[in-house]
Amino acid sequence: MSRPDAGTLHAVGAGARPASAAAVAGHGQGGAPDPVDGATQVAAAAIHVPPAPSGPAPEILTFGCRLNTWESEVMRNHAQGLENVIIVNTCAVTGEAERQARQAIRKAHRNNPGARIVVTGCAAQIDPDRWSALPGVARVLGNEEKLKAESWSPAALSVPLAVSDIMAAHETAAHLVTEFAGRTRAFVQVQQGCDHRCTFCIIPFGRGPSRSVPVGAVVEQVRALVGAGYREVVLTGVDMTSWGADLPGRPTLGQLCRRVLRLVPELERLRLSSVDPVEIDEGIWQLLEAEPRFMPYLHLSLQAGADLILKRMKRRHLVADVVRVVERARALRPDIGIGADVIAGFPTEDEGLFEETRQFLADMALPYLHVFPYSERPGTPAARMRAVPVPERRARAASLRAVGEASAARYYASLLGRPLHVLMETATTGHSEQFAPVRLAQGEAAVGDIMTLVPVSVDATGLVAERI
Repeated sequence: MSRPDAGTLHAVGAGARPASAAAVAGHGQGGAPDPVDGATQVAAAAIHVPPAPSGPAPEILTFGCRLNTWESEVMRNHAQGLENVIIVNTCAVTGEAERQARQAIRKAHRNNPGARIVVTGCAAQIDPDRWSALPGVARVLGNEEKLKAESWSPAALSVPLAVSDIMAAHETAAHLVTEFAGRTRAFVQVQQGCDHRCTFCIIPFGRGPSRSVPVGAVVEQVRALVGAGYREVVLTGVDMTSWGADLPGRPTLGQLCRRVLRLVPELERLRLSSVDPVEIDEGIWQLLEAEPRFMPYLHLSLQAGADLILKRMKRRHLVADVVRVVERARALRPDIGIGADVIAGFPTEDEGLFEETRQFLADMALPYLHVFPYSERPGTPAARMRAVPVPERRARAASLRAVGEASAARYYASLLGRPLHVLMETATTGHSEQFAPVRLAQGEAAVGDIMTLVPVSVDATGLVAERI
């Protein structure tokens, strides 16, 4: 699935404009390779182009994954001009994510009792009645409905519940989003839904079956973002490596990336969100090896480092598969940044199995670990398995995070003295092409610039770098 930041509030905005759209406009870009089955193309007219925004902007509270971030910007466009509306885009990956969303709704209602609160996202899709009962909630929208312009008309806001059967969804429409509030990199949804049934995951029931955005629509979205001043684009989805399986000719994600880079030569940086280790196609490997605009970064949907736990999760990979992926990636790009999602304290995980995961992560030295304690999701098979006590899950998560922090420090040290191209997200901080966090040692830079910096030291936040 798209990399979760479970329980994390991503964006709060009331009319906020992206620094990058203003600060980056007019910067130049680069060029490169190959085609995809022509049957997958669509005309640019198939993309929904929102009217020019006018009037007040809604406040949006976004929880969860990068796909939710993208969808919040679609809703921002649709809801532009609505008075006194707060949109809460929920996540269902963990119980903590849901708890924080409920807490945010109650706080928003206390602070602004006259506001109309619209709740949407995966948690709302799965259990709409529960969310509609919260104080101040005027409307609950399903994941399909939230992306439709008609759902955001003043008249529609008087309808308290609009949630369709997400499992009946068969298409994913493209939506033109050219601004991401407060962000310097942009996200493009290329895929939606998931056909797999990992035993811990409720997300397929919030997102529906896997469906792909056609190549032409993705290209037009990227082209529009580059025109708006963005220099880096992240392709995102729920199960992104399944992209193309439902399109004519069954193109691969690697072919999609090649097409984007060929048809939008002005795009300087293309990055992927989470990928399934066993579904990385040859096209992606070729891009990692030879295409400088394809960022040297992989984020793996790993979840565990013990084969027995992976089998009980019904994952499609084993530890050996991940070892092969990591070794191949590092052989192609020795400086590559590699991250992984990991669940600590999955049901039936005893001390021995946990130690297998801990040792595997230490051996692999993955610098970007996204670790969270297992969270029961009602209705999933794992919720019926023998549970690990909650305090133990938290302790194991902390132990794995410590492994990740040590790996990150060693990885950052390996980049010292090497020129890095850093996309500046604030006047003093940004991320390199390997997604290493970098801070300017002295002075400031224009937000949205891509600067060549040389890291000279490592601190608690990442790399400290100087201008060449």
